[in-house]
Amino acid sequence: MERRSLRITHISWGRTVVEGLGEGKDFKLYPGGGRGWNWNETGTRHTPGIQPADIQELLDNGCEAIVLSRGMRSLLQTCPETLNLLMEAGVEIYMEETMAAVQRYNAMVGIIPIGALIHSTC
Repeated sequence: MERRSLRITHISWGRTVVEGLGEGKDFKLYPGGGRGWNWNETGTRHTPGIQPADIQELLDNGCEAIVLSRGMRSLLQTCPETLNLLMEAGVEIYMEETMAAVQRYNAMVGIIPIGALIHSTC
């Protein structure tokens, strides 16, 4: 049975709505599910950015492509170690401003096992 990634049905400053998960600020999404993305779990900050531990859950859930939103003002960075981990895993990587990231992610849902880290502010 194929596990489809969940679509994002709304994105605005500080508010994301994901089908089946409801409303929140930031989300981790992967084939078959997702959850709120709590930066405190991994010590993520805008700089140095997305940590390898932030994306490990996406890799563990079978993502072949991952969209990393950079925030509404593109202030969220990504650690070089995170990019190295993604490249070693052989997944397609997209890093874009949040609105563009959501468009790309939704366009790929159902086509490829895709995951995303969605940041709805900064």
